[in-house]
Amino acid sequence: MLNLNKTIQQSVLLKNKILYLEPEIKKSINLIYKSLKKGGKIFLCGNGGSAADAQHLAAEFTVRLRSNVNRKALPAIALSNDISTLTACGNDYSFEKVFTRNLEALYKKNDILIVITTSGDSKNILNILKYCKKNNIKSIGLLGNKGGKAKKYCSINIIVPSTVTARIQETHIFLGHFIFESVERLIFRK
Repeated sequence: MLNLNKTIQQSVLLKNKILYLEPEIKKSINLIYKSLKKGGKIFLCGNGGSAADAQHLAAEFTVRLRSNVNRKALPAIALSNDISTLTACGNDYSFEKVFTRNLEALYKKNDILIVITTSGDSKNILNILKYCKKNNIKSIGLLGNKGGKAKKYCSINIIVPSTVTARIQETHIFLGHFIFESVERLIFRK
């Protein structure tokens, strides 16, 4: 059986380790803020649990992050939400193109992409990041381990220094909440 105390301590220690990422976190907040102020949208994608995190964050950004803050909707779209498009693309082209095909159809000037990946090596994530780099689309990578191959394609890398998938995902969702709430506060200052 897992030791609860030890697991909590691992999670806390990892969150303490990411304090050195503050410059990248601030750059991400500013990039998202500027994108939205210029009429841009935020696209998010990931696989498996990271796809769920992308959907979770997109929903909270579109609806609201805090129950005491009622504000206008902010445009955030998880590229994994449309099962018909995903399966059609996977069938007609390949699973490696499912996110790129969606972004290609929906992207407009000033939009940005956030990828969430614990390994940084998924082919569909690498393909969308290469597409972004080729087309001068800004991207933020919430990555794990050492960032994988994805780190060389992201505009901004936020690499959670762990090899434990569960701890990386917990930290990614924390970072997503922190970044989006910070952007929300900048946009809706009172």
